[in-house]
Amino acid sequence: MENSARLPHARPAVSRPSNWVFGVVAAAAIALIPVAAVLAQPAPAPFTVVESGQGFGNLQQAVDAIGTGTGTIAIAPGTWRQCAVQQVGSVAFFASEPGTAILDGVECEGKAALVLRGREASVSGLVFRNMAVADFNGAGIRLEKGNLTVANSWFVDSQQGILTAHDPSIRLVIDRSTFSGLGTCEGDGGCAHSIYTGTIAHLRITRSRFERGTGGHYVKSRARRTDIAASSFDDSAGRSTNYMIDLPQGSIGQITNNWFVQGRDKENYSAFIAVGAEEGDQSSNGLVIAGNDARFVPGLQRNSVFVADWGGDQVTIEDNVLGPGLKRYERR
Repeated sequence: MENSARLPHARPAVSRPSNWVFGVVAAAAIALIPVAAVLAQPAPAPFTVVESGQGFGNLQQAVDAIGTGTGTIAIAPGTWRQCAVQQVGSVAFFASEPGTAILDGVECEGKAALVLRGREASVSGLVFRNMAVADFNGAGIRLEKGNLTVANSWFVDSQQGILTAHDPSIRLVIDRSTFSGLGTCEGDGGCAHSIYTGTIAHLRITRSRFERGTGGHYVKSRARRTDIAASSFDDSAGRSTNYMIDLPQGSIGQITNNWFVQGRDKENYSAFIAVGAEEGDQSSNGLVIAGNDARFVPGLQRNSVFVADWGGDQVTIEDNVLGPGLKRYERR
């Protein structure tokens, strides 16, 4: 073997690939074809009008494409620094994967991520984050006209969550949504709140969570009727907050089966629920406040009032569980 290895003209043996090797290479090449084809496709548009299948890179273009009609906009997962104004029509905005489509830090008209004044609108599965404008009213949604339904959505770390205009025909319904890190009293025009409605027909909130407020009230409703049920108000990490629920003009409706915890850092801890504290020009006759659980954060010793009433209307307050130091009712 050694002599043979030293021959100057000896040719090394060449091994011939087996049919099995050719098969593996061919199979691998075929398998790569669809992958390459997929990789070559453009990324899906972030905003798609479901009814037409048309995709847009800009949210406002998608809204405008629906126009005076009725349509649904699917918003892809991602953080989108965009906003839109709905002028007409009926538009449903929804996240294709709830909680993954984020409208972050961009406000239209110096107001909100979504400015709504069409016929009606709905919002589902979206996250609104970091909304701040010069007049301290930066909101996830500014509702100026038409009815709105919000479900399974998040409003986070902004001056305001939802703000409405004064319009006696508006109905606002909120379900299974979270309002966290909202509110401020920095502006000269008064405070911003997690939710602030003007004089609208009806505000309905169910199965929602309010927490970690940063000023103002958690809910301030000037609605003719206010219904708040099966929701939680966790003020334990709040900073410079005020009332949990404020009905400054008075309101009929129900506040039932909610859970309230008042925190330590308050601008005003004198009451959990305030009725008619400002104008008081709407009747609260028939308002029911029942089946709620209210208390202070553990370890806090303080005196406060569960319901403070400036109006003196016929308000039913019953079957509420109140923690130590909390008075059921006070007429002011």
